[in-house]
Order: sequence, then structure tokens, then C-alpha cells
Amino acid sequence: MSPFPAHLLSMDDLDAEDIAEVLRVADSFVEVGRRANPKVPTLRGRTVATLFFEDSTRTRMSFETAAKRMSADVLSFAAGSSSVKKGESLRDTIETIEAIGIDSVIIRHGSSGVPAQVARWVDHCSVINAGDGWHQHPTQALLDLYTVRQAFGGGDVGLARFEGLQVVIVGDIRHSRVARSQITAYAALGAQVTLVAPATLLPPSLEGWPVVTVTHDLDKVLPKADVVSLLRVQAERGSGEFVPTLREYTAGYGLTVRRAAALHPDAVILHPGPIVRGVEIASEVAELPAALITEQVSNGVAIRMAVLFLLLGQVPVGGAHRV
Repeated sequence: MSPFPAHLLSMDDLDAEDIAEVLRVADSFVEVGRRANPKVPTLRGRTVATLFFEDSTRTRMSFETAAKRMSADVLSFAAGSSSVKKGESLRDTIETIEAIGIDSVIIRHGSSGVPAQVARWVDHCSVINAGDGWHQHPTQALLDLYTVRQAFGGGDVGLARFEGLQVVIVGDIRHSRVARSQITAYAALGAQVTLVAPATLLPPSLEGWPVVTVTHDLDKVLPKADVVSLLRVQAERGSGEFVPTLREYTAGYGLTVRRAAALHPDAVILHPGPIVRGVEIASEVAELPAALITEQVSNGVAIRMAVLFLLLGQVPVGGAHRV
């Protein structure tokens, strides 16, 4: 197996073996999370910085919880209270962070490509993309994969189920870094991905993307779907301007009670959050056992622990991970 990448900037950085390794390592950290004292010394002496230029609740808390559970020191930089607000350049901020002795920078930014640029500026720390513009959000895709793998048996059995799995991604594909990461991740493991959205919420071109099927008819694809992954209409990125009204969007693309009834019994429903009940998903559907939204949040901590471990932790001789 090839060495794990030095940074995690995109799902394109990981091949199928890398993805499988992240999922296997996450299994150990799920067990850690079930302990009365869910803490291990895996990253003791390491320092992790979260640098968020966009508001976030679940992603920041998930990364910081992951690092603290592995006994890393965590520094949280909020752009609104940092020297960036005083006019300091991002590069100067990053160089200051690295000079302090940070081992990993977890960055979220509204502009695509910023984490990749940061990775070019640093010499000694790993960079993790926690979401950049419309580009990528790799750990969200990984936690989605982990949640699906658990739902379909876990371990190697669950991993094998991805081959030929019918995945339907519904909603604002155009503005979604989550969708871009999901598509790459599912395709790497052999799943068949169908995108469902109004024409206005699809990218102008899918050139360079993995092979996907595109349709505007959600009702047609639901009966064969194994996974339905819903995306939020992202008003803060202008997506509200691309649909006539939210009511019309829900009528055509919301997972209503009627539509959920068309799913086969083993199908699962995902949503990266925050969910907007009554728009992309009915409140009653969000409460169904098939809706694994809470499990996604829980699994996000274990996945981020696994990523931090693979980037910063020590792998014993023989490749066995001890946590």
C-alpha cells in the first residue's frame, strides 16, 4: 500500500485503498468513542489548529473533538478575531501558525483552492480541507461512506457492497462541495451515482467529473436507490436565486413522506446537515430509522480521528493500528 498523502485537500488525493484504510482505522476510534472515558494518547504532544473563515458548528466541533480525544493540543483561530481582520495576509497568518509549531492546520474557506495554496506554503505541517468554496469537503464524504458501510454490514462486508451500489444525490449540485466530494468517493469504490436536480442547480459542465447519470425525475429513480443523499438549498451561496420558490423545489425534489414510501426497505437516507425540514426532507422522513443523519454526525468524529491519525500518528511495524 502506498503511503498516506501528506495533506487531505480533496477526495482526489485518496484512491480506493486509502479510503478503505481510513474506514478501517475509524472502526477503532468508534470503539474509543464508546468508552466511559473516550480518550487515547495517540497524538499526545501534537498540536492541531482549526482555522475557519466560514461559520461552522458541526465540522469545527467534530474536528476539535476528534483531536482532543486523541490528546492533541487544539488551537482554534476564528478569522473574525484574528490578525487577518487587521489586514494581515493569509500567508503571513499561516507562516505564523507554522512557526508556533503547529502539526496540522484544518482550514475552511469560502474560496475554492485556498487549502491547496496553504499546503504549498507550509513545510512541516499537514493541511486538512474542512470545506473550500464550491470545491471539496473530503471528510464529509468519508463519514458518509463510513455510515453507508456500517448500514450494509460494516467491515469488509459493508465495503464490498459499494460495488454497483445505487447512490442518488439530490439537490443543489451546482454549489455543493459535499456533492463533488461524494461523487469522487463513491465512484472510487465502484458505486453508480445518479444526480437529481433542476437544470438550474446542476453545474454548467460535468467534464472531468467521474461518470454519473443525470436526471430531473426524482420519483423515477427512488425505487432502485440504495442510498439517497440529500443536499441543502444553499441560500448563502446564491442557490435560492436558481429556483422559482422553495415550495416548488420541495414539490419536485423534496423527500416527502410519499416519496420515502417508494424506497426499498434496506435503503438509507443521508444528509450532511444542517437539514431544513420541510424543504429538502419532510420532518417525518428525517425521523425514520432509515435516516442516518445523527449517525453521520457521530461517525464524523471517528473519521476525523482516523484522518488525523493517518496524517500525524505513528504506524507500528506491520501496519497494525493501535489506539
